[in-house]
Amino acid sequence: MKKILIVGGVAGGATAAARLRRLSEEDQIILFERDEYISFANCGLPYYIGDVITDRQKLLVQTVGGMSKRFNLDIRNFSEVTAIDPDQKTVTVKNHQTGEIYTESYDKLILSPGAKPIAPPIPGLAEAKNILTLRNIPDTDKIKAVVDSGKVSRAVVIGGGFIGVEMAENLQELGINVTLVEKMNQVLKPLDFEMAQLVHQEINANGVNLILEDGVDHFQNEGHEVVLESGQVLKADLVILAIGVVPENALAKQANLKVGPRGHIVTTPNYEVFIGENDAVNPDIFAIGDAVEVVDFVTKTPTAIPLAWPANRQGRLVADYINGKKIGNVGIQGTAVAKVFNQTIAATGNNAALLDLKKIPYQVVVAHRSNHAGYYPNATNIALKLLYDPQTLKILGAQAVGQEGTEKRIDVIATAMKLGATVLDLQDFELSYAPPFSSAKDPVNILGYIAENIIDGVYQTVQWHEIDQIIAAGGFLLDVRSPMEVRAGGIKGAVNIELDSLRDRIGEIPIDKDAPIYVSCQVGQRAYLAIRILKGHGFTNIYNLAGGYSTYKTAHYQLAALQFETTAN
Repeated sequence: MKKILIVGGVAGGATAAARLRRLSEEDQIILFERDEYISFANCGLPYYIGDVITDRQKLLVQTVGGMSKRFNLDIRNFSEVTAIDPDQKTVTVKNHQTGEIYTESYDKLILSPGAKPIAPPIPGLAEAKNILTLRNIPDTDKIKAVVDSGKVSRAVVIGGGFIGVEMAENLQELGINVTLVEKMNQVLKPLDFEMAQLVHQEINANGVNLILEDGVDHFQNEGHEVVLESGQVLKADLVILAIGVVPENALAKQANLKVGPRGHIVTTPNYEVFIGENDAVNPDIFAIGDAVEVVDFVTKTPTAIPLAWPANRQGRLVADYINGKKIGNVGIQGTAVAKVFNQTIAATGNNAALLDLKKIPYQVVVAHRSNHAGYYPNATNIALKLLYDPQTLKILGAQAVGQEGTEKRIDVIATAMKLGATVLDLQDFELSYAPPFSSAKDPVNILGYIAENIIDGVYQTVQWHEIDQIIAAGGFLLDVRSPMEVRAGGIKGAVNIELDSLRDRIGEIPIDKDAPIYVSCQVGQRAYLAIRILKGHGFTNIYNLAGGYSTYKTAHYQLAALQFETTAN
């Protein structure tokens, strides 16, 4: 019989506890949680605040009593582990209800402390009465009490990550005037800029005042005025601070465990920690969840991905390993999905910004496709971007923004990545089809077909951020859309010859047949047909504008100036 202590519940710790019991009826399993709630739906908290989820009880995945009885666990909530003695194999525990401090021995120790919201030293933050963060049930109750008081007409959400965007949506849906402030030039970091621009449009269209590239300088009037670095002053009855999270590593540091450059606990592939000056592996202490450093599945480099799936998976794997099972830890892709008003945003793997940072070469495929057959009612567009290695053809990452069916396509690509498929393999994926659900050529298949054209040398691609400079330098851009489409908007300097007239007007193209020619349409499909015609007439150096005018236009979207009161009087 083993005595196993678990520090922290929720996704990682509670999962490990349940799995440990399923694998062994004999082991003594003690779960410590410093707060009241041991297992709750933290991803659902914004939707409870926004009254989308109306029953608070449904947020509680497991209660202390229910989980203790079902899994025969010794669960001690309101109990904080304050110190670890690796040599004596004991922990020090403080019961916050009784004040009792005691030690508990262990054979195996699992750390799942999670992460906490960043609270930077912004002047005026300590004096503020209305600035809240969202991490757990008590935080949720505080925010909901303020919102339900009827005294909130203006809210400022600081931070454009998943929590910030979801909170902005839910507060706006309650009828509150919301301003979302993000210091970077985009929200939702897993997306590349042009994909994030689709999200910016959606946020703006639903009445949220989105401010980008402007951070918070200080708070004044006890938090009721948010002063930005630009000097703009935002009035706020409620401020949600959601600028990211940092690992809860105080316990790890106290025990002299190895932490990475960003403070995350470093582990072996089996989740064993390193300890001491020599970074020796401790086979009896493990760490999982948002507090640990993980391996990026794509780049094989250390990273941090605070998401629910990795924490759940790690909880199961560490329990398996403790019980003698071989485990496979292949790294984390960071597959994620979010709802932003009427849009679904999904991503997996690395984006172009991250690959550029790591100097990893990649090729880009962009497609705009209907989520199901266009002739079936209510078809909507999905914008997809996929990146692959030009040498191995392995998929490096993908992003999608759309409505119904968006996350399905990313899930398919995420599975393909995990199984080592190449971008060309996407052509052969036999995916379910009926008019209400997809097309005979699924958008995932289309990505494979586009990649094949690039790989086979049918054309090269040019990206939205390159074309203006190319035209300015004298490059020739052929727009093959209809004149009506061009009148509605186009790229400055492009020459318009409609696709269906191209064969008859081929002589109007004023460049040599071996000179570069750049072709654009609305989304890239007609440009491909034009390229085939041009190649048939001897043109050899042809580029397709990836994503067409649709991607170009989206990338150049400017936020509307919403008429909200933003300056102090």
